[in-house]
Amino acid sequence: MKLLLLEDDPVLSDILQDFLREFYDLDYAFNTKEAQELLEKHTYDLLVFDINVPGKSGLQLLQELRGFHVTTPAIIITAYHDMDHLKHAFKIGAHDYIKKPFELEELHSRIENSKRLFHIEPSERINITAAITYDIERSHLTNGTMSYTLTAKEHAILHYFLTHAARTISNEELAQNLWNYEEMPTNATIRSHIRSLREMLGKEHILTVRGIGYRFEGDGV
Repeated sequence: MKLLLLEDDPVLSDILQDFLREFYDLDYAFNTKEAQELLEKHTYDLLVFDINVPGKSGLQLLQELRGFHVTTPAIIITAYHDMDHLKHAFKIGAHDYIKKPFELEELHSRIENSKRLFHIEPSERINITAAITYDIERSHLTNGTMSYTLTAKEHAILHYFLTHAARTISNEELAQNLWNYEEMPTNATIRSHIRSLREMLGKEHILTVRGIGYRFEGDGV
């Protein structure tokens, strides 16, 4: 389960990071600018946003995300104890709210409850190389600092390569296993998908075997 924590209190943020990393894959942002940069690069299962942070508030950031149809569940952390902030948080798309000061176990329980409510399961990630990771469930590829979300067909081809690594695979084999009979692709269509995958992975991981097809090679497969 991958979380993004937005919290500017240096003492509290250190405590929360140490605690939450015992249970989850956690990224941390001090302000909304850092949070936005992380959100552009990564996909998260849950957002944990403090309201009062440098730049835009956590609520403003959440409202912007909902405006872009980002539906990731969000827990709001705040020192406010009035009902107005609580109502506004729920109105703009938060699903839970925790008031400072709080016990670490209370936050943990709320995160676990979110996990149950939204059926968040651990992602299956494959380390293709030391720098390239593929999240199978979300069709999300990370290569160094670059992140990509694969199309359904790109995902199907990559998954087929990963499960048949170091074996030469022909266009005919890909077509027969990954397309319906009524929608058989041309060789040009398959080459187009291979070209897109090479741009994300690097050409060295999908080798052309002249006259036969392709062979996938990666350190972790």
